[in-house]
Amino acid sequence: MNVTTPAGFRDVLADEAQVREAITRAVADLFASRGYQPIETPTLEVMDVMRAGGRMPASPFKFFDSHDDLLAMRPDVTLQIARMCATRLSGEPGPLRFRYTQRVFREAETDNQVMARELTQCGVECIGEVGPQADSEIIELFAEALTLAGVREFLLGLATVGVLRALLERSGAAEPWVAAVLDAYHDSDFVTLDRLCALDGSDDPDGPEPGAAAPAYVAAIRQLAHIRGGQEAIDEVRALVAPLGCTADLDDFEETYRLLAEAGLADRVLIDFSLVSSFNYYTGIVFEAYAPSLGSPLGSGGRYDRMIGAYGADRPAAGFAFYLEQAMSAATAAEAPAGERPLRIAVPKGSLNPDAIACLAQAGLDTTGLANPGRSLVISNPGVDYIIVRPSDAPVFVALGAADCGICGKDSLLEVGADVVELVDLRFGECRFVVAESAGTTAAIEERYRKLGSIRIATKYPSITRAHFAKTGTQVDIVYLHGNIELAPITGMAERIVDITATGTTLRENNLDIVEEVLASTARFFANGCSLRTDGRIVALARALAAHAKENTYAPIAGASNPSQPS
Repeated sequence: MNVTTPAGFRDVLADEAQVREAITRAVADLFASRGYQPIETPTLEVMDVMRAGGRMPASPFKFFDSHDDLLAMRPDVTLQIARMCATRLSGEPGPLRFRYTQRVFREAETDNQVMARELTQCGVECIGEVGPQADSEIIELFAEALTLAGVREFLLGLATVGVLRALLERSGAAEPWVAAVLDAYHDSDFVTLDRLCALDGSDDPDGPEPGAAAPAYVAAIRQLAHIRGGQEAIDEVRALVAPLGCTADLDDFEETYRLLAEAGLADRVLIDFSLVSSFNYYTGIVFEAYAPSLGSPLGSGGRYDRMIGAYGADRPAAGFAFYLEQAMSAATAAEAPAGERPLRIAVPKGSLNPDAIACLAQAGLDTTGLANPGRSLVISNPGVDYIIVRPSDAPVFVALGAADCGICGKDSLLEVGADVVELVDLRFGECRFVVAESAGTTAAIEERYRKLGSIRIATKYPSITRAHFAKTGTQVDIVYLHGNIELAPITGMAERIVDITATGTTLRENNLDIVEEVLASTARFFANGCSLRTDGRIVALARALAAHAKENTYAPIAGASNPSQPS
């Protein structure tokens, strides 16, 4: 008999429960003092209701009820309140102010991430009010609630999605390209964004084209993601987009920032136009809270003026929510503030190692001892700790906050699926993922697929393989191996393989033909989203690496490990 709790769920014992109760009571009293009334929503929601509101996080539990409705355990409360306001409260005059403390249920994007599947959200929604005053009051309340919950060190990332949406709408770009740009922003993949917006012929030939988009708009969309700071960042954005007539929301945004500064929050606010929430229902201001000691945000919020209209009568709205568990972790963390401790960089072993060390050295970091670490797993130099890991582990270390940033191949990022921010294509370690089969077996494989409806694929990279064949609707049965992938078609274990290759030599030596290209991979510099926005050293390092990567002139450090490159 299994007597443990389900994965991602846990018991809360009395000592912790008392602390949770005290925090939630204090926060609820704060919200009530500002006129927010309590509200509760059902644990289960019809899936169509959740989808109607826009992009939403994955729910770990979905099932059909006796009426054949597909239900989900709520992954978010805002969508439910929007549904309620558009239906049962449609005749109520505004503004409406609601507060809640409720459990939400979420799923990790991949099996490689450790995260709770049940979290407690504390938040508010203000329905029917617009303007900088309303936005600043919401953000001030957010900061006050975090402070009341015991979080001493935190930073508020602040942006408005209105500028990006105005640029996209006025650009005249093709819809597939617009969708790809939004996905890149949502996924914090700024390497892909740069390629989508490249105007020098270096963009991805397999990606969507901007079509008739004017180059000035494309360049502005690309540059916008790299603008951050204080008032000067707003000035920079205005100078960028004013000639294009895309200052939508910028005046209100600047006024909101001014009001926050007057309230004494200037030191806690970072203007960051790369910040676009994983939810796509936001229409104006967006914000997230970060603690230097944590690897994931404390909470987030923003303005969603058109989302309620998905369920009925439309109303402007704004709100926020934070996770009680995250706030408690930040409140008890004893870690030194970012900038006062060494910058932690995950450095890959293996074939990427020499160039990784070289590019870090050229960016101005002290790499003494990194080329020959012996059995040491951490090399500490002034201002930096190098954590030596396998390339496939680097995204996990960074995503979970054990490292602030790191280097690995794009293939490792795709395979792991970790929630990190891709910053720079370092342009070394180039290789390809390919589909290969034994020479002369194409007809037999196609006949097998016709009869059985599937093909057996051997690979070390199941996630990349599934994603590739899902695009073409090809049914595959994956055989997961750790090495000697070429043996699978030779021995009849599988008809084809998906593997990484640089020259194709090993494939040819084993009488294997490449039948399909999957993707190309190069080394990437990436960061934890919270570390990126709380530690200016990462931005400076990314800029230095990007400058050197354009030349791609890294000279390997003598003595650095350099196993043979992939075939």
